[in-house]
Amino acid sequence: MTEYVLEGLNEKQELAVTTTEGYIRVVAGAGSGKTKALTNRYAYIVENLGIDPSNILCVTFTNKASTEMKKRVRSLIGSGCDTGLITTYHGFCVRVLREDIFHLHYPKQFIILDEEDQKTILREIYEELGITIRYNSFNNMLKKIASYKMDPAYVRVVTNPNSKFNTSEEMELEKKIMNMYLLKQKKVFGLDFDDLINFTFILFEDFGQVLDKWQTRLHYIQVDEFQDSSLRQFKLINMLSDTNENLFVVGDPDQTIYEWRGARPEYFVNFDKAHPTCQTIVLDQNYRSTPEILDVGNSLIKKNSLRIEKDMFTHNQKGLKVIHYHGKHEEDEIKWVTEKINQLIEEKQAKKSDIAILYRASFLSRFIEQGLIRENIDYTIYGGMKFFQRKEIKDALAYLRLIISGDDLSFLRVVNTPKRNIGKKRIQFIKEKADRENLTYYDTLKKYAGDSLFNSTKALEFLALIEKYKREYAKLTVSELLQKLLLESGYDQYLREDGDQNRIDNLSEFFHSIVTYEQSIGEELLLDEYLQQITLFTDSDKEDKRDSVKLMTIHTAKGLEFKYVFLCGMTDGILPSSRSLEERKVAALEEERRLTYVAITRAEKEMYITESEGLSRRGSKKYPSRFIFEIKQNLVNRIGMLEEEFYQESVRFVEGSNFMLGTGDIPLKESESTMDIGTKVKHPVFGEGIVKEIDVKKNTYYIQFAGMKTTKPINGAFKGLKRV
Repeated sequence: MTEYVLEGLNEKQELAVTTTEGYIRVVAGAGSGKTKALTNRYAYIVENLGIDPSNILCVTFTNKASTEMKKRVRSLIGSGCDTGLITTYHGFCVRVLREDIFHLHYPKQFIILDEEDQKTILREIYEELGITIRYNSFNNMLKKIASYKMDPAYVRVVTNPNSKFNTSEEMELEKKIMNMYLLKQKKVFGLDFDDLINFTFILFEDFGQVLDKWQTRLHYIQVDEFQDSSLRQFKLINMLSDTNENLFVVGDPDQTIYEWRGARPEYFVNFDKAHPTCQTIVLDQNYRSTPEILDVGNSLIKKNSLRIEKDMFTHNQKGLKVIHYHGKHEEDEIKWVTEKINQLIEEKQAKKSDIAILYRASFLSRFIEQGLIRENIDYTIYGGMKFFQRKEIKDALAYLRLIISGDDLSFLRVVNTPKRNIGKKRIQFIKEKADRENLTYYDTLKKYAGDSLFNSTKALEFLALIEKYKREYAKLTVSELLQKLLLESGYDQYLREDGDQNRIDNLSEFFHSIVTYEQSIGEELLLDEYLQQITLFTDSDKEDKRDSVKLMTIHTAKGLEFKYVFLCGMTDGILPSSRSLEERKVAALEEERRLTYVAITRAEKEMYITESEGLSRRGSKKYPSRFIFEIKQNLVNRIGMLEEEFYQESVRFVEGSNFMLGTGDIPLKESESTMDIGTKVKHPVFGEGIVKEIDVKKNTYYIQFAGMKTTKPINGAFKGLKRV
């Protein structure tokens, strides 16, 4: 027995590693060492059972995770170990298809299409049909193609040599584009990521000898993050494990945050029903966070119903309570955050790289970035782009700059955005004339727009727009000018037809930031002053230093950990996302709660939750997230108290939202009622008393005070009521 494989494991981790036969489900909570259990189990099967690595499939969800697992396995059993079957779902499917796709009349040298390849195919189709992006945007069409491919049955049509793809004139346009896309894919023997799984699935379904070969070969199968499995992935793994029946799945339904793209956590939750002989092991010891942070996470996630009951614990040293900061406006919120960051650096010698700021949606980074820049705090957008470096923001700023300065850089950025048929050839003409005549590019276009070279373009319309607002911009606020420019230029419509909601949200947030800035300065905001000011926030040449605060969405933060975590913009409508609730109701509410849980459990030492009053991008009043109220009051330190009237407004807002979702009574007030019947209390006027009754719906305590004949109804939000 190679004892080193079991070194450093706790009792439950060791049980997971040494339980090798049958169906095994490991419920691995946040920070519980699941990767260690997975890699050590793999090493245990190889070293202690003598199984060749070619007979073990270990599936992860990301290339990063599979690379890390390979590295750990090699450190345990040597670099000579073949780790080719430690892979992603797509990586495994490629391996199967390289061996067996010939059954589907495709060559083993098929090509894999990435998103840009897919767009290239679509562009060809659009050109052939003589249509433009206004009628069918790339993104929307790609989504429809992906939706069509949810059912793998299309593979049988595509791979049948006798199949005909109808692309006749009479066909409905969308169906015609779909068929042309599939036909072009087939001509180059190209498979996109959806095809990889679907072709493998059909291969296994229709060619029993292929499935039998792989079932026989794979004696042991391990799957990481099983709670994120889609229907196709679930079926694929079950098919593969059907012969040897050695399937080891690891996951945590409390961290399922990808239902919106097909993840089905119920497959993990109900794994024991699908496989009645299944053994369940719960890894509930957390090695990452303080008890205080864990208690907050546990308190929140217990409100979910689609989960496997567990209570995470830790032997880590006690720390500070989680802090909830409530600001009067977002500038107040980010000022508090930056002050706290500087305090951590100065008083606790924290590195900037120890600190993460998380948020629900990327557009929220705007006010955070501006606050960090003002305080000269280095930061990095982890897995994303800085707000003012995003294309849509740079485009909007370029339109504004062109009005006031007519500079060449702004001109080149927007003259053909959206498309005006002013391509490379015409741009080169403008550049040459401008150089020769010492003119700006804009003035050159003004001079030569009547030339026959520009007959088939929208150059005159573009010039008319810019000239109009060169005359009128002084009469408009900056926000009004931007709104009119984006609308009349067609840029707003261009974004909506492109279908990228993130870009639309970012532009909306940018507009909101200008309105807020106009209101904050208390005097007229001049366009040239604004553009000079905003340049401070658009320094694209500044390199990100290694020691910098990390900014990222919660989805990006999954699997990461930081000593100090700030969860900012914790406003209802943001988290939970109003769009998600509108689309998927109660299921979305549970997923948004899981998302909050994931954010909280990224923190090792200290956790800060912040939000602020004011108006949202849609112009509606902002209220604190309902999830803040769901956390037991005694687990959180509150800074910046909610005024009574605003608190009651927040309660009514959340009640109404939950009623619309059909969730009935909300747990908010119950969590606010931190005193039980029989609790001794003290009131600043009535003196000491005992809680006799609690009305959760009304958020009211009925208290018998000394010397009074009847109980007094005291609002649960009344801050003067104290325990004795």
